Amino acid sequence: MRLIDEQYTRTPFYGSRKIAAWLNEQGFPVNRKRIQRLMRLMGIQAVGPKPGTSLRNKEHKVYPYLLNGVDIVRPNQVWSTDITYCPMPQGFMYLVAIIDWYSRYVVSWELSNTLDADFCIHALDRALERGEPDIFNTDQGCQFTSNDFLAPLQEREIRISMDGKGRALDNIFVERLWRSVKHEWLYTHEFKTVPELYTGLDEYFEFYNTERLHQSLSYKTPQAIHFA
Repeated sequence: MRLIDEQYTRTPFYGSRKIAAWLNEQGFPVNRKRIQRLMRLMGIQAVGPKPGTSLRNKEHKVYPYLLNGVDIVRPNQVWSTDITYCPMPQGFMYLVAIIDWYSRYVVSWELSNTLDADFCIHALDRALERGEPDIFNTDQGCQFTSNDFLAPLQEREIRISMDGKGRALDNIFVERLWRSVKHEWLYTHEFKTVPELYTGLDEYFEFYNTERLHQSLSYKTPQAIHFA
């Protein structure tokens, strides 16, 4: 699964057919059905408006995407969140993060060994202790459309925005964060236990917020922009 994750991070537009073909070229014989099963387990699919596996709950309300053509001009104007997969020697963990679109500051994050909504709600609660955005953007995953997740946003009259189905690029800043986390940290370190992974991610996000210079921020750090 680590090889699938690495290639998907490089080429998020690859579906199961191309991932299977790539693995076979690398000397790992595997059929497409196995890749489809693993991608479902990992909660990933090719980027693009196409049919595919979804964690959406059809009974939950889906909100419109509010960010087309919106100029992002200040911190706490828009926050967004997403979930990604962290490979481990024996299995994997799920990582959720909440990021500020203007500053790229990671407001909060959490780990879980399941895709239940609880760890997403915990990350949201921690984030809201540190501030409130005007708009909060998510995908249509059932964790984010659940009443328990949306209630704190509704209570604070924070506007809710949701990506179009299958359109990961609607949440581009979180997608870029995942590429950074994986290529700069997860793929260059070996975390054998969950506590090791948690400590490693805590170290990385501290570095990302306070030391990592971003070209898009005129070579300043997210923290410097967020709290300017």
